[in-house]
Amino acid sequence: MGRAYSSDLRERVVGAVIEGGLSCHQAAAQFGVGISTAILWVRRFRRTGSVEPDKIGGYKPCKIAGADEDCLLRRCREAYFTLRGLVAELGERGLKVDYRSVWESSATPSSVTKKRR
Repeated sequence: MGRAYSSDLRERVVGAVIEGGLSCHQAAAQFGVGISTAILWVRRFRRTGSVEPDKIGGYKPCKIAGADEDCLLRRCREAYFTLRGLVAELGERGLKVDYRSVWESSATPSSVTKKRR
């Protein structure tokens, strides 16, 4: 995974646009960064007053919890299912999730059975 550009570079690009009167395109060319990167940095500075990058990574709690998780596990025990079907059922309940979230919630040790050889 890539690292964020230094704050010094961000400040120089934004300063060239805000104080120096350059366009974002000109500042991007002068400092060797992408045009969209310069535009985003200037937009961020105007919105927040800072050029510091956001936090990268971190813990995200599971969206499927509480009553939704109970409903999902009950549904998994009742009959055969597909991940696509479970995602659609949760969507009907107003919960927007992806296949990975459903898999991690439904693949508890009690719900997964191994083949016997």
